[in-house]
Amino acid sequence: MQIIKTDTDINQVDFPSGAAILIDKPKEWTSFDVVAKIRNTLGRRLGVRRIKVGHAGTLDPLATGLLIVCTGKGTKKIEGFQSLEKGYAATIKLGAVTKTYDAEAEEENKIDCSHITKEDIEREMQQFIGPINQLPPIYSAIKVKGKALYKYARKGETVELKPRPVTIHNITIQAYTYPYIKVNVDCSKGTYIRSLAYDLGEALGCGGYLSDLVRTNIGIYSLKDAVSLPVFIQQLTDESPSETR
Repeated sequence: MQIIKTDTDINQVDFPSGAAILIDKPKEWTSFDVVAKIRNTLGRRLGVRRIKVGHAGTLDPLATGLLIVCTGKGTKKIEGFQSLEKGYAATIKLGAVTKTYDAEAEEENKIDCSHITKEDIEREMQQFIGPINQLPPIYSAIKVKGKALYKYARKGETVELKPRPVTIHNITIQAYTYPYIKVNVDCSKGTYIRSLAYDLGEALGCGGYLSDLVRTNIGIYSLKDAVSLPVFIQQLTDESPSETR
């Protein structure tokens, strides 16, 4: 299967036989939006009504960064990509929480916790490193009884959430200027960085939520090799990058 990067000549790619496209997902696009755009554009390029396209690991709409999109027979390799470790650059805001655990919802329970030091944060972070049981956000795509959790949440319905085993291999603070913490996180499949932000805020006693997230790598595959979605669509068609929607 061919890996499509920024320097790949797509005219030499056999998409039906299988390709994995390293895409830099734009903000406010769902992973499904990206898949649908590539599927439709590829279909027109190849002159076929349908071609298999799928992604190897969801990124939230407000997150950006590496999304691996597989085509044709390459979709059989999706599970292998999904099982790889992930790397993220995250920004956590202290002193408030949101219902979605990220910036999609309004801030609640605002408090001043400017007394919290970098040493306080590093101390509390230790409990999240290693194998842990993590409670996923209610606003997530995890399915309960065949229905995504966020659909229950939007209707105000109560659902019993169960912790899931995940592994956080490493958390490194890159910068701390209250109320923002910038961290790099290396973790296993299934880890929610939104939940990590919320749990860290709880541990610090001040609340917190994820204000920005970039996925930097999936296994050996790096964001620095990814092609932006507008550029990739332009390569497939004569559309300009601003017309990708």
